[in-house]
Amino acid sequence: MVKEFNNGLIVLEKTKTKLNNTIQLLTNSTIFQPFNNLTVLIIGVFHGDEPQGKYLIEKYLSQKIYPQKEGNNNLIFIPCLNPDGMQNNIRTNANSVDLNRNFPTKNWGQDGSDAGENPKDYYGGKAPASEIETQFVIDIIGKYKPKIILTLHAPYKIVNYDGPAHDIAQKISEIISYPVEPSIGYPTPGSFGTYCGVERNIPTITLELDEKIPVENLVQPVFETFDILKNYN
Repeated sequence: MVKEFNNGLIVLEKTKTKLNNTIQLLTNSTIFQPFNNLTVLIIGVFHGDEPQGKYLIEKYLSQKIYPQKEGNNNLIFIPCLNPDGMQNNIRTNANSVDLNRNFPTKNWGQDGSDAGENPKDYYGGKAPASEIETQFVIDIIGKYKPKIILTLHAPYKIVNYDGPAHDIAQKISEIISYPVEPSIGYPTPGSFGTYCGVERNIPTITLELDEKIPVENLVQPVFETFDILKNYN
């Protein structure tokens, strides 16, 4: 059920997590046209210890945004996909699953231990799409059929992409001055990028932000990135 708040935010979808936190799919009433099929999905906080995306998305949605023009893409946002992990300041969700290894890809469950010092941080779950958070995103992709997807991560300062997204990645790189990298540099079985970009051919960007600077310093380039996606055709 869609519910519009007084501040102009619309809740398109929502669900509850294991720890009874709420995950929401939001938009701003000035940038959403219900009958426009051209949709961009933007997601923050896949990993609970990477909170920058929530701050940036919520700040963007709270500002005054000029009304949608004909031809603009709809922007829809999940500010925080992993509120349980964020609550506990951990990478994984409350079931100790790395959501970015839990998607039902052809390579789900393969060895991804080269990714970091603690293999438990990259656990893909007992089964593909076993997690509430993963199922929520899969359902949204099926229902809203985004033409572009952007996820906000940290800390590598790169513009990573999957699927036919090189041109979009290059435009974002020019805004934020991070290099474009087609590979994150280590195995990512069951990743969101593989699920959407490689296996479904949806242009998918993983924007790895700088965690060492104040998040306020990221507002200008990230907002400009959102605006580029709103107008991208």
